[in-house]
Amino acid sequence: MVLNRTTSDRRKDVRPCLLILAVTLLVASVALTRQTSAAPAKATPETLKRLETEFMQAAAEKGSQGYMWYYADDAVEIPNGHAAIQSKSEIAKTMGFLDDKNNRLTWTPIGADISATGDLGYTWGTYEFRSKDKNGASITDYGKYTSIWKRQKDGSWKVVLDMGNSNPAPKS
Repeated sequence: MVLNRTTSDRRKDVRPCLLILAVTLLVASVALTRQTSAAPAKATPETLKRLETEFMQAAAEKGSQGYMWYYADDAVEIPNGHAAIQSKSEIAKTMGFLDDKNNRLTWTPIGADISATGDLGYTWGTYEFRSKDKNGASITDYGKYTSIWKRQKDGSWKVVLDMGNSNPAPKS
């Protein structure tokens, strides 16, 4: 049996499909708009202090790889008594000491601030580095540091400049 359908009949059959398609596209576009327009949470100085703590824990647990995860690709390290080191890959070459179980680097963020635009900030604090000399005797170095943090395109925060210098041992 052959059905002869008029153009009017065919339009009636297509209308529900078009309506469903239009509603589906509208719902999808609203969902995408909400996802992409949601501003990242505003960072605070406490955000950066928390990141410093996570940074230290990653270094303690994963050594140089955990430490370097917090650096931006274009980071600069300004080590005490040495020339500046530019780029994450070059800095990583100097961080192997963090993989030695005899070495332990800890630090405590004391202060932090964030720019008015919310994309740049800094932390500062004190550090302690414990190691052993070639005879196995314990050595402890103390110092202070400053880290400059920058919000990346993906919304994460990475260190773009890090520097530290030695201090005498703190007084008890």
